[in-house]
Amino acid sequence: MNVVPTMPEKADRAAAEAALATLKTWAATASSAEIAALDAGVARLLSDAEPYPAFSRIYPDDFAAGGNYTSTLPDLQNGPASLIRGSRQQIQHVGISNFRLPIRFQTRDGDALTLETSVTGSVSLEADKKGINMSRIMRSFYKHAEATFSFEVIEAALDDYKADLESLDARIQMRFSFPMKINSLRSGLSGYQYYDIALELIETAGQRQKIIHLDYVYSSTCPCSLELSEHARSTRGQLATPHSQRSVARVSVVVNCDEDCLWFEDLIEACRRAVPTETQVMVKREDEQAFAELNAANPIFVEDAARLFCEQLLAEARVGDFRIVASHQESLHSHDAISILTEGPTFAARSIDPKLFNTLFHVG
Repeated sequence: MNVVPTMPEKADRAAAEAALATLKTWAATASSAEIAALDAGVARLLSDAEPYPAFSRIYPDDFAAGGNYTSTLPDLQNGPASLIRGSRQQIQHVGISNFRLPIRFQTRDGDALTLETSVTGSVSLEADKKGINMSRIMRSFYKHAEATFSFEVIEAALDDYKADLESLDARIQMRFSFPMKINSLRSGLSGYQYYDIALELIETAGQRQKIIHLDYVYSSTCPCSLELSEHARSTRGQLATPHSQRSVARVSVVVNCDEDCLWFEDLIEACRRAVPTETQVMVKREDEQAFAELNAANPIFVEDAARLFCEQLLAEARVGDFRIVASHQESLHSHDAISILTEGPTFAARSIDPKLFNTLFHVG
């Protein structure tokens, strides 16, 4: 008959030492498999090694990682295909987003502006590759960060990290806020308007496209509301004001030229010709009155806005395919009025990002 030893209700040190001695006596004749089958914590008590390594807790300031040492470092991202988790499928975009650095841009007038720029870089990943070394994208881009940027410089950066990462497709996107001095309507004052711009270089299947994205912010006065207000004035002598609201158009264009540069200022001015009611920077009373008159002279539905921007882009030889996404953030309704117009296959899509219009808010 097996007898289960009775343990004291509260074990003291002597009892613990006696139990450990009994355990070690048993382990002296037990097999490795029997010892391994024990609880892991108990099994460590039977080991001759230190129960826990005595690691250094002081940062080694003087340690240098030489070539021999770095060659021994594990690199799971560039490991064999056997390490892939999930389906072995090609990934169209993998990389880094929103690493920031100061970049120098040239203006149409020949000046240079240094602007804080957010860079997104990505490559395609073949189905049999585990992953990429993300820092290589940054290192490749930094080689060119001191140059005054143009699409040619972006192409050189893309060539470098595409070669470094051995990828078929690659893309770079750069986002920044571009300042442009704008005159007031009547007072003679001027101030800086800031335009959200993104440059995008995409290579797919050996073909490259250069794209500029611009957010243009304007005021839209509802034509229907304007007519109803005037009707109230003329028929009943009732003062009424038409509703108008801050509106945003995101204009994206494929640059269709290699030698004749499409400057940021050119695209901004094309938008201003299409819809002249751009929000103002410096305003005195005479400017505010002028803006009210300008809005009354240019009442606009969101459908009108899309077609007016389209008209200007179609007339620009340096522009290829394009997309116009407009949002009139209504002061009458608790919802927005929106439109999307595309020209050419580049931006044609059946589906749109569910959060697309949430990004068309201009924060002052």
